[in-house]
Amino acid sequence: MPTTSTNNLENGMTLELPEGLFRVVEFQHVKPGKGGAFVRTKLKNVRSGAVLDKTFRADEKVEQAIVDKRDMQFLYREGDSFVFMDTVSYDQVHVPESTLSSTSDYLKEGDTAVLQMYGDEVVSVDLPAAVELSVSATDPGLQGDRVSGARKPATLETGLVIQVPLFVSTGDKIKVDTRTGEYITRV
Repeated sequence: MPTTSTNNLENGMTLELPEGLFRVVEFQHVKPGKGGAFVRTKLKNVRSGAVLDKTFRADEKVEQAIVDKRDMQFLYREGDSFVFMDTVSYDQVHVPESTLSSTSDYLKEGDTAVLQMYGDEVVSVDLPAAVELSVSATDPGLQGDRVSGARKPATLETGLVIQVPLFVSTGDKIKVDTRTGEYITRV
């Protein structure tokens, strides 16, 4: 596995540390007036999402992890795992629901996602910033109920429940932000 110096850290770089597999969120080179220089970093655990603040000596060697990003198409659910197909080689990969965490709320059959793989292990799944989903159930908006900014709950085709404006009805296709889980617009 290649090593890199802490002086060469970049945002988005993935490191293999004794604590686990981490992605660099931010870093800062510090040269105090007295003593040696150091690098202060904020690292995010790729598997659990936990954030770790860690300080390294300047020019300390760390293991750089090579994470392969592949475009995959979601095919179907099988028990508690999701089956994805590589769009290039047509290989199928079973991904446990625990690895997907909240991203499973936005996946429907046929959707494409970017799977980040470390060796043969899927460590995370990246979705587009917004996805289009159908509203499977919501209460009808009442005539005359036109309060600005009023919201009501709606159940989407994946089972996710979000707050939508009063004019959205059952069967509508809406665009949802996958980062915040909020309604964006009707399609």
